[in-house]
Amino acid sequence: MSLEKITQVTGRAVPVPGDDIDTDRIIPARFMKCVTFDGLGEFAFSDAKAAEKAAGRLHPLDDERFNGASILISGSNFGCGSSREHAPQALYRYGFRAIIAESFAEIFFGNSTTLGIPCVKMSKQDIADLSALVEKTPGVLVTVDLTENKVTVDDVDFKAVIVIPEQARKPLLEGRWDSIADLVDGLDDVKTRVAAIPYLAVK
Repeated sequence: MSLEKITQVTGRAVPVPGDDIDTDRIIPARFMKCVTFDGLGEFAFSDAKAAEKAAGRLHPLDDERFNGASILISGSNFGCGSSREHAPQALYRYGFRAIIAESFAEIFFGNSTTLGIPCVKMSKQDIADLSALVEKTPGVLVTVDLTENKVTVDDVDFKAVIVIPEQARKPLLEGRWDSIADLVDGLDDVKTRVAAIPYLAVK
């Protein structure tokens, strides 16, 4: 199964500040009563948005300046809490194709990269600088470049080093980020191997 090689992601960005943003905040549990993940995107950050609205403020995802954002910028330990796969699925269906944060919860990171969403780490200061730039110039195009491990901003003198583990970066670059697709591609090899093991061989 041929998958897209993800070498870079370019798009508008939105800062969603805060540390320890957990999966329940990303997608509240009551929206997980679904047969498929379709439609989860509209409920991303639902409670957080409602809380901001009640306080007379706008959540970044409700701010028209950031409409169409495909890159999310946040703080440390993003995606912590329960290991619900619905969280990265909701973000993907919202339209996010890359996430920049100071650090990620391990299970969230794995669930995201196997959807083809690069989760890249950047220093606290670089995140602050990038967020300030995006706030000042909404709509500016940000590029997450996995080939050169950097983030750049069009027409602006901004460049920052990113970190992503090689075991996640390489499959994205090679178009082998979906482990199930990888398994399907290797099905013939699996059958050959099974046939060679006497107690597993099917008559």
